[in-house]
Amino acid sequence: MKTPPPEIITDADITALSSFRLPARARELILLNHPDQLGQMPPTELRELMLGGGSNTVFIGDWPGRILLNRLSGVSFEPVDDEQVLVTAAGGENWHRLVVRCIRRGLHGLENLIMIPGSVGAAPMQNIGAYGIELAEVFERLRAWDRQTGRMRTFEREDCAFAYRDSYFKSIAPERFLITSVTVRVSRRFQPQTGYASLKNAMDAAGIRQPTPEQLAAHVMRLRRHRLPDPARMPNAGSFFKNPVLEANHAEQVLRDHPDLPHWPMPDGDIKLGAGAMIERLGWKGRSVGDAAVYDRHALVLVNRGQAKASDLKTLIQAIIDSVQQTYGLRLEPEPRLMGPQTS
Repeated sequence: MKTPPPEIITDADITALSSFRLPARARELILLNHPDQLGQMPPTELRELMLGGGSNTVFIGDWPGRILLNRLSGVSFEPVDDEQVLVTAAGGENWHRLVVRCIRRGLHGLENLIMIPGSVGAAPMQNIGAYGIELAEVFERLRAWDRQTGRMRTFEREDCAFAYRDSYFKSIAPERFLITSVTVRVSRRFQPQTGYASLKNAMDAAGIRQPTPEQLAAHVMRLRRHRLPDPARMPNAGSFFKNPVLEANHAEQVLRDHPDLPHWPMPDGDIKLGAGAMIERLGWKGRSVGDAAVYDRHALVLVNRGQAKASDLKTLIQAIIDSVQQTYGLRLEPEPRLMGPQTS
């Protein structure tokens, strides 16, 4: 049976498609529920934007083009041997629910990445990471539709140019590929990763030295709930600014002036500095412009208190960037994509 063509909505209200919930509309919205529909879309001269769960995209104005909304679904499990299993999930699947599903099946390696909002297809774009683990560490391959050629393409790990909160799909070829599926390699043998400081401290306080998968996941979720508000109750896009990653010499210069600034060595010798601490120490926690505000429980998180406007958010972002640059000599970069009429 032939797959029906995708639904196309013109002048679409897209406010609810971003977890920050700023008012916005798109000239055209296409709902994709099956990979075959990718070849059935009518040609267009409009700018195209790929969108999944909307947790890493903030609309700072109406979108003047077409949005391709990834709603592809399905999960499969392929044993490699007695220990390892390849899990393939469609790009429109919810990432958190995928992690929960793996834990319940006794498949491990994703526990630290639980409760990260967004879709499976968005995970490699951002190279999502939390509590000492990045997607790149469990990533096997992905399939993506190439807008330029109109064909499907397979990407292995080495093709993806994974870096801290970055990838080939985000920085090198943005908006060219729609990720239709992601495959990760998980294990039937549980090896808890508890070295991240806040996670280790929480488990030590609970007297847990050898956690079960469920205990590890529960502690990660508890930490995330403390740090991040529920987007359904207080719209937000998670951590709003990237932690600056500097070459060692540059980082040492900054740390000489600010010796108590949180920092972490990276595998390649670079140093990651704590953006949240910089913002908090400059007095931004809890401050707002209109209804766009810095979350009062974590300075790295910006929130929409209910009626925020794009102009409020843009003013707040720029004020924080200017403040940090003036004091620390570093220019913070937003972590989510900021999309609007003038963005590229």
